[in-house]
Amino acid sequence: MPSAEEIITSLSGAWRMMIGRTEGLRMLDVSADGFWTSFFAIIVALPALFLGWVSVANDMVAFDPEGAGRLSLILRLATVDLASWLLPLVGLALVARHVGIGDRYVHYVVASNWATAIIVWLMLPPALLHLFLPDEIDGVSLLSLPLFLATMFLSWRLTNVAIGKGPAVATGVFAAMVVASLFVLFGMQDLLGLDRLSG
Repeated sequence: MPSAEEIITSLSGAWRMMIGRTEGLRMLDVSADGFWTSFFAIIVALPALFLGWVSVANDMVAFDPEGAGRLSLILRLATVDLASWLLPLVGLALVARHVGIGDRYVHYVVASNWATAIIVWLMLPPALLHLFLPDEIDGVSLLSLPLFLATMFLSWRLTNVAIGKGPAVATGVFAAMVVASLFVLFGMQDLLGLDRLSG
């Protein structure tokens, strides 16, 4: 388990990369140990993720009160989100060498893991608003959209720094990872029966 100082340094490095500062990459541990340690970012993100799962589960219970219990829904939502986080990274590992980024795969994964924890916390305000004021749909949407667009831009900048092969390659990797995440997201929702409860 990384120390608090290591976690802060890693998050700071990822944030600097997200705002386009290349020196942020030098703050990350891209060794083999650093690669596996970066998955501790899931634990860092877990409190914010959990609040989001509770908020969504509350909606689903209200939509289908005779259906699955809240705990079951939270566990399924957790499975979907964690699969959407991890499976695209596995897929990238399988093709990274073939698309010319094998030498930057570890850099990307380490940076992406810590950045994802940051993004989860950045997206917490709309989830909290929805959790405590569930009828404020317009307010949640008004807050969510600009935050989502901002995090997409920040993620692209991080990808550009992590891959280090120019904007065109970074855009290709970024787009592929977004598509892969959405594919896993919708596929897992369907597999776990969550899609019918999202109405």
